[in-house]
Amino acid sequence: MRFGKMLALGALALVIGAGNAAAQQLEKKDIKLAVGGKPLLYYLPLTLAERLGYFKDAGLNVEISDFGGGAKSLQALIGGSADVVTGAFDHAIQMQAKNQPIVSVVELGRFPGIVLASVTKSGDIKTVKDLKGKKIGVTAPGSSTNFMVNYLLVQNGLKPEDVSFIGVGGGPSAVAAVKRGDIDAISNLDPVMSQLENDGDIKVIADTRTLEGTKAVYGGQYPAAVLYMKPDFAQQNPNTTQALVNVFVRTLKWLDKASADDVMKVLPEEYFLGNKDLYRTAFERSKPTYSPDGHFTREGAEVAYKVLKAFDPAVASANIDLNKAYTDAFVEKAHTLLK
Repeated sequence: MRFGKMLALGALALVIGAGNAAAQQLEKKDIKLAVGGKPLLYYLPLTLAERLGYFKDAGLNVEISDFGGGAKSLQALIGGSADVVTGAFDHAIQMQAKNQPIVSVVELGRFPGIVLASVTKSGDIKTVKDLKGKKIGVTAPGSSTNFMVNYLLVQNGLKPEDVSFIGVGGGPSAVAAVKRGDIDAISNLDPVMSQLENDGDIKVIADTRTLEGTKAVYGGQYPAAVLYMKPDFAQQNPNTTQALVNVFVRTLKWLDKASADDVMKVLPEEYFLGNKDLYRTAFERSKPTYSPDGHFTREGAEVAYKVLKAFDPAVASANIDLNKAYTDAFVEKAHTLLK
């Protein structure tokens, strides 16, 4: 039987067999969660879950550590300083190739929302091919913003080694790097990219904030932010894992129906980068990127695998089992519980 199905079925059997009362008995209430760029709209469901009080409602005490990019939050998980991560689905495939498996248990973003743009001051960059020899700002090297550029370079006859990647974070530091002229191009997310667009600092080359744009870059729907963990965490803490998934499915349901005003009332002031109207525009542009229900799709997983194989030799040469990269059973159970 597939690993993912075995993991989820085993967890669900424990939950169902114990009954509703026992299902509330969490094996681990104090959770260390890592994220790379919490204020980014990519991770909006995490901040909403926190500020709406849904973790507390579920009996969870979640300590969130925010890192400069997804690669760093992944390192926290592998190193043992984090229990779970909200990060890119890509890592669940890449780490399998390194024999360090992680499993995704709920999808937060159904397409990435990443934008690649040239910095206006650079002047001579109009296409991906023009990036050769240039400095490209990403949230952190090895993060999903980096991966998108890698894939576009390969698709245009270049190699990742043909450019220089510079970690600029995912907030004011990224905006500052562009305005100072430290980089020639940037691959980042909203609200950063909407602010830079509004200020005339960038010109968009590729945009995955829409399904059409995502298909243009990747050739299909592409899973973005997910909640992932080591498989043994889910096996040893099935009720806790289910509680975490319940929180995110509840949040996604709320977000699917929420207006921009609803969302902005929940968020801290610093998320708006000093311009609420611009943040509103960025949110409305990015809203379609969020999963309405947390479910994974096989198509999305296969597209991610195809993309990673194109530029990551370790993935290309490994025997990857996509069934080990994600499981949908905790999400299915969450919908039953949240009816």
